[in-house]
Amino acid sequence: MAGTNTAFDEFLADEVRRYKGIYMPVKAGILRRAVIRKARLSRLHPNPDDEFCMPKVGPNYGIISEYMQSFRQERAHSREYCEEPLIVERVRPDGYLILNGHHRWAAALRLGYARIPIRIVDLTRDTDIRTILRETKHDKRVTLDLDEVVFRKEGEGPLEKPLPFPAGRIYKERLRLGIPALFHYLNKKGYDVWVYSAGYYSADYIRRLFRKYHTHICGAVTGTVRRTADNTAQTKKELEAMIANTYKHTVHIDSDTLLRISGRGGEMEEHAITGAAEDWSRRVMEIMEQMEKHG
Repeated sequence: MAGTNTAFDEFLADEVRRYKGIYMPVKAGILRRAVIRKARLSRLHPNPDDEFCMPKVGPNYGIISEYMQSFRQERAHSREYCEEPLIVERVRPDGYLILNGHHRWAAALRLGYARIPIRIVDLTRDTDIRTILRETKHDKRVTLDLDEVVFRKEGEGPLEKPLPFPAGRIYKERLRLGIPALFHYLNKKGYDVWVYSAGYYSADYIRRLFRKYHTHICGAVTGTVRRTADNTAQTKKELEAMIANTYKHTVHIDSDTLLRISGRGGEMEEHAITGAAEDWSRRVMEIMEQMEKHG
């Protein structure tokens, strides 16, 4: 890989031209996704829909240089490096599409590394959403943001206890106190629970995580940022219509507000979630009970 920025820009543009409109995501088996592996850099492809590949934004060469310096310091006598793995998606006709880690990939390329650690994920696709909507037996749903509402870090408020070993070594995410009880309540009341995340999680990983807490989610929509190729305006319109026709009501729950929207009419009903942090889930259930009584 040539060392000049101009040469890399040309290489990047050529890579984008070669694969844009050709690659397509394919599901990776659970064994492929279970372990971090090392892949040849020649099998890793830049994501045309990422800002890194957009001419008006492009790579940040300062960040690339910082990674190059870090790699030299840590792996001075090797042609591989052991940094955090790139997040990738398996694609046809060959290799993997980079979802997160373009600047690390560029640094490794410019240093002449042969392989790089990767973690493979399966993002939710519009075909997955269509299947869920066709197969559901319920006419109402609840949606929550995993990153902002469901997952919590130490110091951000009361938490559920961590999962015991060995599950706790695999599923390290911590849940807001009361989330399992809330999901169990919603399941009993006949709601489909949908969760959304901008993070690059595999949907089945999220489902298995909640099964560890003895509860069920219907839909896990992941990687919701920079998925323009898979979510054209027409696709979004079709899915929104399908959701409106499937669900009589959709209830959006965030940290301090609950919003119910009727499927076809679009009427909105908003409630504030008040009280102490440890009572959050109980308060949500109380609001849901009141809405159920009033139809």
